[in-house]
Amino acid sequence: MKFIKLLMIPILGFSIFSFSNYNKESNTPILFFKNDFKNKSEKQVYIEDFTLNKDEYLSLQFELEKPLIQYLKELAPDLTDKQLLNKGNFQFSFLVDNKLIYTENLNKGAGTPSSKTTQLKHTIPLIYPEKLDYWGWFMWLKFMKMNGGRDALYKGNHLLTIEVKPYVNSSSLKVGKIIAKGDLNMKVKELPYDKNLVPIQKISPANGWEISKEVYKKEKIEALNKKIAQGRFEHINGIVVVKDNKLLIEEYFNGSSRESLHDPRSVGKTIASTITGIAIEEGYIKDENAKLKEFYDLKTYKNYSLKKDSVTLKSLLTMSSGFVGDDDYSNPGNEEFMYPTTNWVKFALDLPMSTAKEIGEKYSYFTAGVVVLGDVLNKTVPNGLVKYADDKLFSPLGITNYKWEYTPQNVGNTAGGIRLRAIDFAKYGQLYKNEGYWNNQQIISKKWVEKSLSKQIKQPYTNDSFYGYLFWNKTYRVNNKNYEVSFCSGNGGNKIFIFKDIPFVVVITASGYGLPYMHSDVDKIITDYILPAVI
Repeated sequence: MKFIKLLMIPILGFSIFSFSNYNKESNTPILFFKNDFKNKSEKQVYIEDFTLNKDEYLSLQFELEKPLIQYLKELAPDLTDKQLLNKGNFQFSFLVDNKLIYTENLNKGAGTPSSKTTQLKHTIPLIYPEKLDYWGWFMWLKFMKMNGGRDALYKGNHLLTIEVKPYVNSSSLKVGKIIAKGDLNMKVKELPYDKNLVPIQKISPANGWEISKEVYKKEKIEALNKKIAQGRFEHINGIVVVKDNKLLIEEYFNGSSRESLHDPRSVGKTIASTITGIAIEEGYIKDENAKLKEFYDLKTYKNYSLKKDSVTLKSLLTMSSGFVGDDDYSNPGNEEFMYPTTNWVKFALDLPMSTAKEIGEKYSYFTAGVVVLGDVLNKTVPNGLVKYADDKLFSPLGITNYKWEYTPQNVGNTAGGIRLRAIDFAKYGQLYKNEGYWNNQQIISKKWVEKSLSKQIKQPYTNDSFYGYLFWNKTYRVNNKNYEVSFCSGNGGNKIFIFKDIPFVVVITASGYGLPYMHSDVDKIITDYILPAVI
C-alpha cells in the first residue's frame, strides 16, 4: 500500500519525552500515542500503557539519526539508490513478552521515495477504528490476524516490543542492526461473548445420516465455540465433523442453521471434477487427456497457437493448462477481468498461451479454465451440466436443497457458483472418503477418486502443498504426528476436508470473503481444536 503524504506530516504538540521507551541497543526510541493521528488540533500525548480491545487509536513515532537510504547503503554499498529503494526497506519485528511473534520486511511500496531518502521522523498508525490505506495499518492487521498476534495478546498484561531494522534483499537477505526500538505495556481485556453460544449443540436426526455415539473432548469444541462467539475466529457459519460415516459434531454460528445454504465460492469448482469423472465413466468423454480442440474450433479465438491445441482437460483439472491465466491480480487472465464480460468461455479461450509454462507441468490457479471445463461438460453430457449433476450426483446423495449460479450463457457456474447446506457438503466429502460409494451405489469410480485426491502437481505455497483434480493436498501436524488431508477450498474460509489415514471428514463454512487470514484461521481451528478433540 502507498504511504501517502498525510502520513508524512510531522505531528506537533509533543509531551515531555518518555525515556522508559529508550533502549541502549537502538539509536532512537520508538514512542507510542493513542490520539487520532489525523486530528492536528489535539495535543499528542506519549503513552507507556495501552488497553487492547478498548483504546481506539494506536500510532508509533521515531526519529532516525539519518535517512533510511543511508542505512541501506551500509548494507549494500555496491547498489545504486534506485536499486536500494527497489530491494530494501524497513524491517519491523513484533515481540510479546520478549518472544518474537512476527517479522515483516516491508515491500518497496511501503513509504514514498522521499520518506526513505530525506525523512528522519516517521509517524505510523497501527490501530484505527476504520480501514486505513496505510501500510502500518495493514502491517498490524497481518501481525494480529495472520501471524499470531491475537493469540499472544489474548488476555492479561503483556509487554509489546517493536524493533525496526534496515534490510536489503538482493542476491541474499541482509539485515542491519536495530535502529529504533520501543516497549509498550499492553493490557488486554477479554472479548465479550454470549455464554449461551458455548455449549455443544445437539444434533437432530438427519436424512441419510446416523448420529455417532463416539466420545470426543467436548471441552475443546466448547473452547472453539467461545472463540467463535468472541470473534477470534470471524465469520464462521458452520462446522460439521463426520466420523466413520456418522455425524459426530454439527455446530452453527452467526445466524446460520442446518437449513442455511452456504456460498462456498471455489469449493464449488470441485463439483466440475466429480462430473468430469462420471462423464468419463459413462463414455461421454473418452478420458481426461481429451484436448480442447476436440470441443472448440480454437482458430476462431484470439491468440491462436499450436500449443493451445494441446491443452487437455487434465491440465484444466490440475490448474496447469499453460494459458496466460492466473488469479493473481496483475494477470490478464484473472477471474475479476472475466466476470464483467458477456462470454466467460470466450474470455478464457481468447487468452494467449504462456511461453514460460509447459502444459501439465506448472501450477497456476486459473478460475476461467474451470469455467471452460464446465462448458465442455454442459455441451457433452445429456441434458446439460445442471440436470446431469442432479441425476448423477445430488439425487443419489439425497441432496435436494441446493442452488446453482449461472454464467452469461446460462450454464452452471463451475467457477464456484453452487450453494448447499453444510451437512450436504459433508455428504459430498464422505462420498470421496468412501471411494465414490454411497448408499449401496458406486456414484464415482474408485479409480477417479484416487486420481482426484492424489498429488498430481506441486503447488508453490509450501513444501507439502500439492494439487489433484481440483482438490488441494496438505499435511497437518498435531502433537508430533502428521495427518494427510485432501480438501476443497474456497474464498472466505470454506473447506471440505477428507483425511487420509483417520476416519474423519470435516466441513467448515464461512463468509469472510476477501479476508486473507481466513484460511490460516481455519488451519488453526483444525490443528488446535478439531483434531485434538476427535483424535
